[in-house]
Amino acid sequence: MPDATETHRAIRAVWTLEAATLIARLARMVRDVGRAEELAQDALVVALETWPESGIPTNPGAWLMTAAKNRALNALQRDRMLERKHEQLTHEQEAAMPDLDDKLDDDVGDDVLRLVFISCHPVLTSEACVVLTLRMLGGLATDEIARAFLVPESTIAQRIVRAKKSLADAGVPFELPRGEDRRARVASVLEVIYFIFNEGYSATSGADLLRPAMCEEAIRLGRVLATLMPDDADVHGLCATMELHGSRLATRVTPTGEPILLLEQDRARWDHALIASGLAALARAEQLSPQRGPYTLLASVSACHARALDPLATDWARIASLYGAMYSLRPSPVLELNRAVAIAMAEGPAAGLTIIDAIAEAPALARYHLLPAARADMLAKLGRFDEARADFERAASLTRNERERTLLLERAATCARGEIPR
Repeated sequence: MPDATETHRAIRAVWTLEAATLIARLARMVRDVGRAEELAQDALVVALETWPESGIPTNPGAWLMTAAKNRALNALQRDRMLERKHEQLTHEQEAAMPDLDDKLDDDVGDDVLRLVFISCHPVLTSEACVVLTLRMLGGLATDEIARAFLVPESTIAQRIVRAKKSLADAGVPFELPRGEDRRARVASVLEVIYFIFNEGYSATSGADLLRPAMCEEAIRLGRVLATLMPDDADVHGLCATMELHGSRLATRVTPTGEPILLLEQDRARWDHALIASGLAALARAEQLSPQRGPYTLLASVSACHARALDPLATDWARIASLYGAMYSLRPSPVLELNRAVAIAMAEGPAAGLTIIDAIAEAPALARYHLLPAARADMLAKLGRFDEARADFERAASLTRNERERTLLLERAATCARGEIPR
Protein backbone atom coordinates (compact mmCIF):
# COMPACT_ATOMS: atom_id res chain seq x y z
CA MET A 1 0.00 0.00 0.00
CA PRO A 2 1.39 3.48 -0.87
CA ASP A 3 2.65 5.61 2.03
CA ALA A 4 -0.30 7.81 3.08
CA THR A 5 1.83 10.83 3.99
CA GLU A 6 3.65 10.79 0.67
CA THR A 7 0.35 10.33 -1.17
CA HIS A 8 -1.25 13.27 0.65
CA ARG A 9 1.76 15.41 -0.25
CA ALA A 10 1.38 14.36 -3.90
CA ILE A 11 -2.34 15.12 -3.80
CA ARG A 12 -1.64 18.64 -2.55
CA ALA A 13 0.82 19.13 -5.40
CA VAL A 14 -1.75 17.88 -7.93
CA TRP A 15 -4.37 20.18 -6.44
CA THR A 16 -2.07 23.20 -6.76
CA LEU A 17 -1.56 22.44 -10.44
CA GLU A 18 -5.12 21.46 -11.34
CA ALA A 19 -7.45 23.51 -9.11
CA ALA A 20 -7.69 26.58 -11.35
CA THR A 21 -8.62 24.64 -14.49
CA LEU A 22 -10.95 22.36 -12.53
CA ILE A 23 -12.91 25.23 -10.97
CA ALA A 24 -13.01 27.18 -14.23
CA ARG A 25 -14.50 24.27 -16.18
CA LEU A 26 -16.97 23.43 -13.45
CA ALA A 27 -18.10 27.06 -13.28
CA ARG A 28 -18.87 26.96 -17.00
CA MET A 29 -20.96 23.83 -16.41
CA VAL A 30 -22.96 24.76 -13.31
CA ARG A 31 -23.02 28.56 -13.86
CA ASP A 32 -22.19 29.29 -10.22
CA VAL A 33 -18.64 30.01 -9.04
CA GLY A 34 -19.43 29.17 -5.43
CA ARG A 35 -20.86 25.78 -6.34
CA ALA A 36 -17.97 25.14 -8.73
CA GLU A 37 -15.47 25.64 -5.93
CA GLU A 38 -17.46 23.38 -3.61
CA LEU A 39 -17.59 20.63 -6.24
CA ALA A 40 -13.85 20.88 -6.81
CA GLN A 41 -13.22 20.69 -3.06
CA ASP A 42 -15.52 17.66 -2.83
CA ALA A 43 -13.48 15.92 -5.52
CA LEU A 44 -10.33 16.70 -3.55
CA VAL A 45 -11.84 15.10 -0.45
CA VAL A 46 -12.66 11.95 -2.43
CA ALA A 47 -9.07 11.85 -3.69
CA LEU A 48 -7.73 12.19 -0.14
CA GLU A 49 -9.94 9.27 0.90
CA THR A 50 -9.22 6.91 -2.00
CA TRP A 51 -5.79 7.63 -3.48
CA PRO A 52 -3.80 6.55 -0.39
CA GLU A 53 -5.16 3.03 -1.00
CA SER A 54 -5.53 2.95 -4.78
CA GLY A 55 -2.49 5.08 -5.66
CA ILE A 56 -2.24 8.26 -7.76
CA PRO A 57 -4.08 7.75 -11.08
CA THR A 58 -2.21 8.11 -14.36
CA ASN A 59 -4.10 11.31 -15.19
CA PRO A 60 -4.97 12.87 -11.81
CA GLY A 61 -6.45 16.03 -13.33
CA ALA A 62 -8.90 14.02 -15.45
CA TRP A 63 -9.73 11.86 -12.40
CA LEU A 64 -10.59 14.93 -10.33
CA MET A 65 -12.64 16.39 -13.17
CA THR A 66 -14.63 13.18 -13.56
CA ALA A 67 -15.27 12.98 -9.81
CA ALA A 68 -16.39 16.60 -9.72
CA LYS A 69 -18.62 16.18 -12.78
CA ASN A 70 -20.28 13.13 -11.21
CA ARG A 71 -21.08 15.24 -8.17
CA ALA A 72 -22.33 18.03 -10.41
CA LEU A 73 -24.71 15.62 -12.13
CA ASN A 74 -26.02 14.39 -8.80
CA ALA A 75 -26.47 17.94 -7.55
CA LEU A 76 -28.30 18.98 -10.70
CA GLN A 77 -30.58 15.98 -10.43
CA ARG A 78 -31.38 16.82 -6.83
CA ASP A 79 -32.10 20.40 -7.76
CA ARG A 80 -34.38 19.23 -10.58
CA MET A 81 -32.63 21.26 -13.22
CA LEU A 82 -34.14 21.53 -16.68
CA GLU A 83 -34.04 18.26 -18.59
CA ARG A 84 -32.09 19.87 -21.41
CA LYS A 85 -29.29 20.86 -19.06
CA HIS A 86 -29.26 17.42 -17.49
CA GLU A 87 -28.97 15.73 -20.88
CA GLN A 88 -26.16 18.08 -21.88
CA LEU A 89 -24.13 17.29 -18.79
CA THR A 90 -24.82 13.57 -19.07
CA HIS A 91 -23.52 13.64 -22.63
CA GLU A 92 -20.36 15.45 -21.47
CA GLN A 93 -19.86 12.86 -18.72
CA GLU A 94 -20.00 9.99 -21.19
CA ALA A 95 -17.75 11.67 -23.76
CA ALA A 96 -14.05 10.87 -24.05
CA MET A 97 -11.79 12.86 -21.73
CA PRO A 98 -9.81 14.61 -24.54
CA ASP A 99 -13.03 16.44 -25.44
CA LEU A 100 -12.61 18.42 -22.24
CA ASP A 101 -9.96 20.45 -24.00
CA ASP A 102 -12.11 21.52 -26.94
CA LYS A 103 -11.95 25.25 -27.66
CA LEU A 104 -15.03 27.30 -26.87
CA ASP A 105 -16.90 29.50 -29.28
CA ASP A 106 -15.40 32.80 -28.21
CA ASP A 107 -12.18 34.56 -29.13
CA VAL A 108 -9.94 33.17 -26.39
CA GLY A 109 -10.79 29.52 -25.73
CA ASP A 110 -9.34 29.57 -22.21
CA ASP A 111 -11.57 28.54 -19.31
CA VAL A 112 -9.27 29.96 -16.66
CA LEU A 113 -8.99 33.42 -18.22
CA ARG A 114 -12.75 33.39 -18.82
CA LEU A 115 -13.37 32.78 -15.13
CA VAL A 116 -10.97 35.59 -14.21
CA PHE A 117 -13.09 37.97 -16.29
CA ILE A 118 -16.31 36.60 -14.79
CA SER A 119 -14.94 37.05 -11.27
CA CYS A 120 -14.05 40.64 -12.17
CA HIS A 121 -17.67 41.54 -13.00
CA PRO A 122 -18.71 45.18 -12.30
CA VAL A 123 -21.25 43.93 -9.75
CA LEU A 124 -18.26 43.38 -7.44
CA THR A 125 -15.89 45.92 -5.97
CA SER A 126 -12.32 45.92 -7.27
CA GLU A 127 -11.09 44.40 -3.99
CA ALA A 128 -13.73 41.66 -4.11
CA CYS A 129 -12.83 40.79 -7.71
CA VAL A 130 -9.20 40.25 -6.86
CA VAL A 131 -9.84 38.37 -3.62
CA LEU A 132 -12.38 35.98 -5.16
CA THR A 133 -10.16 35.12 -8.10
CA LEU A 134 -7.10 34.62 -5.92
CA ARG A 135 -9.08 32.25 -3.74
CA MET A 136 -10.42 30.16 -6.60
CA LEU A 137 -7.71 30.33 -9.24
CA GLY A 138 -4.59 31.38 -7.41
CA GLY A 139 -4.81 28.50 -4.99
CA LEU A 140 -4.29 30.84 -2.04
CA ALA A 141 -5.70 30.26 1.43
CA THR A 142 -7.69 33.06 3.05
CA ASP A 143 -4.86 33.95 5.43
CA GLU A 144 -2.37 34.15 2.55
CA ILE A 145 -4.61 36.60 0.69
CA ALA A 146 -5.05 38.63 3.87
CA ARG A 147 -1.28 38.98 4.21
CA ALA A 148 -0.97 39.99 0.57
CA PHE A 149 -3.54 42.75 1.10
CA LEU A 150 -2.23 43.63 4.59
CA VAL A 151 -5.73 43.34 6.10
CA PRO A 152 -7.30 41.02 8.73
CA GLU A 153 -8.16 37.46 7.65
CA SER A 154 -11.80 37.95 8.71
CA THR A 155 -12.11 40.84 6.25
CA ILE A 156 -10.96 38.65 3.36
CA ALA A 157 -13.27 35.79 4.40
CA GLN A 158 -16.26 38.16 4.39
CA ARG A 159 -15.33 39.56 0.98
CA ILE A 160 -15.13 36.07 -0.52
CA VAL A 161 -18.54 35.04 0.81
CA ARG A 162 -20.19 38.29 -0.32
CA ALA A 163 -18.55 38.12 -3.75
CA LYS A 164 -19.84 34.60 -4.44
CA LYS A 165 -23.34 35.58 -3.35
CA SER A 166 -23.31 38.75 -5.46
CA LEU A 167 -22.35 36.86 -8.61
CA ALA A 168 -25.02 34.24 -7.98
CA ASP A 169 -27.72 36.83 -7.21
CA ALA A 170 -26.85 38.86 -10.30
CA GLY A 171 -27.07 35.85 -12.60
CA VAL A 172 -23.78 36.79 -14.24
CA PRO A 173 -23.46 35.17 -17.70
CA PHE A 174 -20.60 32.70 -17.95
CA GLU A 175 -19.02 34.05 -21.09
CA LEU A 176 -16.10 36.27 -21.96
CA PRO A 177 -17.21 39.94 -22.05
CA ARG A 178 -16.65 41.94 -25.21
CA GLY A 179 -16.07 45.56 -26.20
CA GLU A 180 -16.41 48.19 -23.49
CA ASP A 181 -17.49 45.61 -20.92
CA ARG A 182 -14.20 43.76 -21.41
CA ARG A 183 -12.12 46.94 -21.20
CA ALA A 184 -13.91 47.95 -18.00
CA ARG A 185 -12.70 44.79 -16.29
CA VAL A 186 -9.12 44.78 -17.51
CA ALA A 187 -7.63 46.67 -14.53
CA SER A 188 -9.02 44.12 -12.08
CA VAL A 189 -7.96 41.20 -14.30
CA LEU A 190 -4.41 42.54 -14.46
CA GLU A 191 -4.32 42.95 -10.70
CA VAL A 192 -5.46 39.36 -10.21
CA ILE A 193 -2.88 37.94 -12.59
CA TYR A 194 -0.12 39.99 -10.97
CA PHE A 195 -1.10 38.81 -7.48
CA ILE A 196 -0.99 35.19 -8.67
CA PHE A 197 2.47 35.76 -10.12
CA ASN A 198 3.71 37.42 -6.93
CA GLU A 199 2.54 34.57 -4.74
CA GLY A 200 4.46 32.19 -6.97
CA TYR A 201 7.52 34.43 -6.95
CA SER A 202 7.62 34.81 -3.18
CA ALA A 203 5.25 32.51 -1.32
CA THR A 204 3.44 34.09 1.62
CA SER A 205 3.76 30.99 3.76
CA GLY A 206 4.91 27.40 3.73
CA ALA A 207 8.20 25.55 3.45
CA ASP A 208 9.18 26.79 -0.02
CA LEU A 209 10.06 30.30 -1.12
CA LEU A 210 8.83 29.75 -4.69
CA ARG A 211 5.73 28.33 -6.35
CA PRO A 212 6.99 28.22 -9.95
CA ALA A 213 3.78 26.73 -11.35
CA MET A 214 1.85 29.82 -10.24
CA CYS A 215 4.37 32.09 -11.96
CA GLU A 216 4.13 30.05 -15.15
CA GLU A 217 0.32 30.13 -15.10
CA ALA A 218 0.27 33.90 -14.53
CA ILE A 219 2.69 34.46 -17.42
CA ARG A 220 0.57 32.19 -19.61
CA LEU A 221 -2.61 34.10 -18.74
CA GLY A 222 -0.86 37.39 -19.42
CA ARG A 223 0.24 36.22 -22.85
CA VAL A 224 -3.27 35.01 -23.71
CA LEU A 225 -4.63 38.38 -22.62
CA ALA A 226 -2.03 40.20 -24.74
CA THR A 227 -3.21 38.22 -27.76
CA LEU A 228 -6.79 39.10 -26.89
CA MET A 229 -6.02 42.81 -26.37
CA PRO A 230 -2.93 43.58 -28.47
CA ASP A 231 -3.35 47.37 -28.27
CA ASP A 232 -3.55 47.64 -24.48
CA ALA A 233 -0.31 49.10 -23.07
CA ASP A 234 -1.02 47.96 -19.50
CA VAL A 235 -1.44 44.34 -20.63
CA HIS A 236 1.96 44.39 -22.32
CA GLY A 237 3.42 46.17 -19.30
CA LEU A 238 2.22 43.37 -17.03
CA CYS A 239 3.60 40.71 -19.37
CA ALA A 240 6.94 42.51 -19.37
CA THR A 241 6.98 42.72 -15.58
CA MET A 242 6.24 39.03 -15.09
CA GLU A 243 8.67 37.83 -17.76
CA LEU A 244 11.54 40.00 -16.52
CA HIS A 245 10.93 38.94 -12.92
CA GLY A 246 10.37 35.35 -14.00
CA SER A 247 13.76 35.27 -15.72
CA ARG A 248 15.35 35.18 -12.26
CA LEU A 249 13.35 32.29 -10.83
CA ALA A 250 16.00 29.59 -11.29
CA THR A 251 18.57 31.67 -9.40
CA ARG A 252 16.41 32.78 -6.47
CA VAL A 253 17.07 29.67 -4.38
CA THR A 254 19.88 27.20 -3.83
CA PRO A 255 19.46 23.54 -4.88
CA THR A 256 18.21 22.87 -1.33
CA GLY A 257 15.76 25.77 -1.35
CA GLU A 258 17.53 28.51 0.61
CA PRO A 259 16.86 32.06 -0.68
CA ILE A 260 19.51 33.84 -2.74
CA LEU A 261 19.30 37.62 -2.54
CA LEU A 262 19.15 39.62 -5.78
CA LEU A 263 22.67 41.03 -5.53
CA GLU A 264 24.12 37.53 -5.00
CA GLN A 265 22.35 35.78 -7.90
CA ASP A 266 24.32 34.35 -10.81
CA ARG A 267 23.11 36.63 -13.59
CA ALA A 268 24.62 34.39 -16.25
CA ARG A 269 21.95 31.84 -15.28
CA TRP A 270 19.04 34.24 -15.68
CA ASP A 271 16.65 33.14 -18.45
CA HIS A 272 17.79 35.38 -21.30
CA ALA A 273 14.98 34.25 -23.60
CA LEU A 274 12.46 35.50 -21.03
CA ILE A 275 14.45 38.72 -20.65
CA ALA A 276 14.32 39.30 -24.41
CA SER A 277 10.58 38.61 -24.45
CA GLY A 278 10.04 40.91 -21.48
CA LEU A 279 12.04 43.76 -22.98
CA ALA A 280 10.07 43.40 -26.24
CA ALA A 281 6.80 43.56 -24.30
CA LEU A 282 8.05 46.65 -22.46
CA ALA A 283 8.97 48.33 -25.75
CA ARG A 284 5.49 47.51 -27.08
CA ALA A 285 3.85 49.03 -23.99
CA GLU A 286 5.92 52.20 -24.30
CA GLN A 287 5.09 52.43 -28.00
CA LEU A 288 1.36 52.11 -27.36
CA SER A 289 1.12 54.81 -24.71
CA PRO A 290 3.38 57.76 -23.83
CA GLN A 291 1.65 57.80 -20.44
CA ARG A 292 3.42 55.10 -18.48
CA GLY A 293 0.98 52.98 -16.49
CA PRO A 294 1.90 51.25 -13.20
CA TYR A 295 2.81 47.93 -14.83
CA THR A 296 4.95 49.60 -17.49
CA LEU A 297 6.77 51.51 -14.76
CA LEU A 298 7.24 48.31 -12.77
CA ALA A 299 8.56 46.57 -15.86
CA SER A 300 11.01 49.44 -16.30
CA VAL A 301 12.35 48.73 -12.81
CA SER A 302 12.85 45.07 -13.70
CA ALA A 303 14.52 46.12 -16.95
CA CYS A 304 17.10 48.09 -14.95
CA HIS A 305 18.10 44.87 -13.21
CA ALA A 306 17.95 42.77 -16.38
CA ARG A 307 20.22 45.14 -18.27
CA ALA A 308 22.84 45.26 -15.50
CA LEU A 309 25.30 42.47 -16.24
CA ASP A 310 26.91 43.18 -12.87
CA PRO A 311 24.98 44.19 -9.71
CA LEU A 312 27.26 47.21 -9.31
CA ALA A 313 26.09 48.50 -12.70
CA THR A 314 22.44 48.73 -11.57
CA ASP A 315 20.95 52.20 -12.10
CA TRP A 316 19.50 52.60 -8.60
CA ALA A 317 18.81 56.31 -9.07
CA ARG A 318 16.53 55.53 -12.02
CA ILE A 319 14.83 52.77 -10.01
CA ALA A 320 14.14 55.24 -7.20
CA SER A 321 12.69 57.68 -9.72
CA LEU A 322 10.46 54.99 -11.23
CA TYR A 323 9.07 54.06 -7.81
CA GLY A 324 8.39 57.74 -7.22
CA ALA A 325 6.43 57.85 -10.48
CA MET A 326 4.45 54.78 -9.43
CA TYR A 327 3.69 56.39 -6.08
CA SER A 328 2.28 59.46 -7.84
CA LEU A 329 -0.14 57.19 -9.72
CA ARG A 330 -1.11 54.96 -6.78
CA PRO A 331 0.13 56.25 -3.42
CA SER A 332 1.18 53.28 -1.29
CA PRO A 333 3.55 52.91 1.67
CA VAL A 334 4.86 49.69 0.06
CA LEU A 335 5.97 51.66 -3.00
CA GLU A 336 7.60 54.23 -0.73
CA LEU A 337 9.42 51.41 1.05
CA ASN A 338 10.70 50.15 -2.30
CA ARG A 339 11.84 53.68 -3.16
CA ALA A 340 13.65 53.87 0.18
CA VAL A 341 15.59 50.70 -0.63
CA ALA A 342 16.60 52.10 -4.02
CA ILE A 343 17.60 55.43 -2.43
CA ALA A 344 19.73 53.55 0.09
CA MET A 345 21.53 51.78 -2.74
CA ALA A 346 22.01 55.01 -4.72
CA GLU A 347 22.80 57.51 -1.95
CA GLY A 348 23.70 55.41 1.08
CA PRO A 349 21.85 53.66 3.93
CA ALA A 350 21.29 56.85 5.95
CA ALA A 351 19.21 58.39 3.15
CA GLY A 352 17.08 55.26 2.82
CA LEU A 353 16.63 54.97 6.58
CA THR A 354 15.23 58.50 6.76
CA ILE A 355 12.46 57.56 4.31
CA ILE A 356 11.70 54.29 6.08
CA ASP A 357 11.41 55.93 9.48
CA ALA A 358 8.95 58.43 8.00
CA ILE A 359 6.56 55.63 6.96
CA ALA A 360 7.25 53.17 9.79
CA GLU A 361 3.94 53.90 11.54
CA ALA A 362 1.77 53.43 8.45
CA PRO A 363 -1.06 51.04 9.47
CA ALA A 364 -0.73 49.06 6.24
CA LEU A 365 2.87 48.19 7.14
CA ALA A 366 2.21 47.19 10.75
CA ARG A 367 2.75 43.49 10.03
CA TYR A 368 4.66 43.75 6.78
CA HIS A 369 7.88 41.87 7.42
CA LEU A 370 9.83 43.56 4.63
CA LEU A 371 9.72 46.90 6.47
CA PRO A 372 11.82 45.81 9.49
CA ALA A 373 13.93 43.63 7.17
CA ALA A 374 14.86 46.59 4.97
CA ARG A 375 15.39 48.81 8.00
CA ALA A 376 17.65 46.21 9.61
CA ASP A 377 19.77 45.97 6.49
CA MET A 378 20.34 49.72 6.48
CA LEU A 379 21.06 49.83 10.22
CA ALA A 380 23.65 47.06 9.84
CA LYS A 381 25.44 48.98 7.09
CA LEU A 382 25.57 51.97 9.44
CA GLY A 383 27.15 49.83 12.15
CA ARG A 384 24.07 49.96 14.43
CA PHE A 385 24.16 46.21 14.95
CA ASP A 386 21.97 45.88 18.08
CA GLU A 387 19.11 47.75 16.40
CA ALA A 388 19.64 45.79 13.19
CA ARG A 389 19.51 42.46 15.05
CA ALA A 390 16.25 43.46 16.74
CA ASP A 391 14.67 44.45 13.43
CA PHE A 392 15.80 41.25 11.69
CA GLU A 393 14.26 39.25 14.54
CA ARG A 394 11.04 41.24 14.29
CA ALA A 395 10.90 40.61 10.53
CA ALA A 396 11.42 36.88 11.19
CA SER A 397 8.53 36.88 13.64
CA LEU A 398 6.21 38.46 11.06
CA THR A 399 6.86 36.24 8.03
CA ARG A 400 5.06 32.92 7.67
CA ASN A 401 7.45 31.58 5.07
CA GLU A 402 9.88 29.17 6.67
CA ARG A 403 12.72 29.89 4.25
CA GLU A 404 12.46 33.63 4.76
CA ARG A 405 12.31 33.21 8.53
CA THR A 406 15.50 31.15 8.55
CA LEU A 407 17.33 33.69 6.39
CA LEU A 408 16.24 36.61 8.57
CA LEU A 409 17.33 34.86 11.77
CA GLU A 410 20.70 34.07 10.18
CA ARG A 411 21.12 37.74 9.35
CA ALA A 412 20.17 38.66 12.93
CA ALA A 413 22.85 36.28 14.22
CA THR A 414 25.41 37.91 11.92
CA CYS A 415 24.56 41.30 13.40
CA ALA A 416 24.90 39.87 16.90
CA ARG A 417 28.51 39.08 16.00
CA GLY A 418 29.04 42.68 14.92
CA GLU A 419 29.24 41.80 11.23
CA ILE A 420 27.35 43.18 8.24
CA PRO A 421 25.16 40.47 6.65
CA ARG A 422 25.84 39.69 3.01
